[in-house]
Amino acid sequence: MPKTADIRLPDPSRWKALAFIALAQLMVVLDATIVNIALPHAQTALDISDANKQWVITAYALAFGGLLLFGGRIADLWGRKRTFVVGLIGFALASALGGAAQNQAMLFGSRALQGVFGALLAPAALSLLAVMFTDAKERAKAFGIYGAIAGGGGAVGLILGGFLTQALNWRWTFFVNIPFAIVAAAGAYFVIREPAGSRNRASLDIPGVVLSALGLVSLVYGFTRAESAGWSDGLTIGMFVASAVLLLSFVLTESKVKSPLLPLRVLLDRNRGGVYLSLGLAVIAMFGLFLFLTYYLQVVKGYSPIRTGFAFLPMIAGMITGSTQIGARLMTRVPARKLMGPGFLVAAIGMLLLTQLEIGSSYVGLILPAQLLLGLGMGTAFMPAMSLATHGVEPRDSGVASAMVNTSQQVGGAIGTALLNTIAASAATAYASSHTALGARNPELLKLQSMVHGFTGAIWWAVGILVVASAIAVTFINAGRPSAGPATGGSGSGEADGAEDEFRVPVVAH
Repeated sequence: MPKTADIRLPDPSRWKALAFIALAQLMVVLDATIVNIALPHAQTALDISDANKQWVITAYALAFGGLLLFGGRIADLWGRKRTFVVGLIGFALASALGGAAQNQAMLFGSRALQGVFGALLAPAALSLLAVMFTDAKERAKAFGIYGAIAGGGGAVGLILGGFLTQALNWRWTFFVNIPFAIVAAAGAYFVIREPAGSRNRASLDIPGVVLSALGLVSLVYGFTRAESAGWSDGLTIGMFVASAVLLLSFVLTESKVKSPLLPLRVLLDRNRGGVYLSLGLAVIAMFGLFLFLTYYLQVVKGYSPIRTGFAFLPMIAGMITGSTQIGARLMTRVPARKLMGPGFLVAAIGMLLLTQLEIGSSYVGLILPAQLLLGLGMGTAFMPAMSLATHGVEPRDSGVASAMVNTSQQVGGAIGTALLNTIAASAATAYASSHTALGARNPELLKLQSMVHGFTGAIWWAVGILVVASAIAVTFINAGRPSAGPATGGSGSGEADGAEDEFRVPVVAH
């Protein structure tokens, strides 16, 4: 007989805690795009070569993506509140180091440290929500807010990055993290009360840590290198082969060790597996879009960095609306797949509009409605995805389950940037080669037309990827709607017997 869980009264400070968790999430998401805007200025100031400039992004991506599972396990073992606060303090110190960088080595090192502490912070934040909000309706609202920030924060980073770079200097794109981190850490320390009995105190799986970190680093670096060196490059192929061997060894190790880093029960549940896979695919499409639209608006349309950031506001508005007004309101009424599947399809329709981009395309007539559809679709889909990814897991596994959400997004982002940018570059080269006569008359026009042709060619792939994400969500995810009130026991797998059955929110057993 399973142990009956005691009914735990809701934490009276949970909504205050959400504010500080959301602030920390905003800081991490902002950092992903805010540095991109400042990169050209930092490159000039520190005399970074074109060949090395990618390491400002890559150093962070490798540390963050490679250590996420380890960070999630540390949160389960050490305590989510403590891990969250340590992650915030470390992220602030690493940001201060980056802002004060005097050479490229110092900047690259600070970015790697940001990735290390971000890998502690991100899964701890999501798993805190998972264990603090157990009532289905409150959980929907909390994850709606979290999902809106996760989806729209990157575009806010473009605005803030442009403003700080133009009004002050590039160093402030690092220094701005410090007040975010201090406020969030102080608030978390005094407000968050982690539920008792939710830690996993089993010994740390060292082989799993090493294999997962090396495997994910190889995978992320393989895609990052492919973008600059090409898919046929020897080291690129070597990284992919090494990644496959290491990750397969990781899975085999996890199936045998007594206390695995990533219990396969977390990964193999069809609902969570469907969330991880569909979310990763959707992020591939989204990261490519941010890249293409940023270049289109700045290079083709001549927008300034600040104006480019503001041009992304309709997408932010759509994401917030989709997440808080559609996803959060309907999550307790309909099964998750009926939000995620249609949500990804709506986003695909928005992406489809952008395949019509031309040099003279109207922002109001084409780009704005496309962004609104993209935002609405992604916000509607992300919100139940974030919640379902940690639904039904045993409290001791919530850290690694949360880490898998971040891992799927991080790996998806690395793949999206490399894959779609490579497709766009190939299409642009082919277009230029077939229009040499135009190049002889007007080389600048040919350059812009080739660029836009490359963008639209890659965006067609993004449309297809979103359609596949929608199909996976509808096919794999069979959990029903959450019950209206808190569960009274059990910590089931989260998988419903039937498509319309209800799944219950787990309550921590004392």
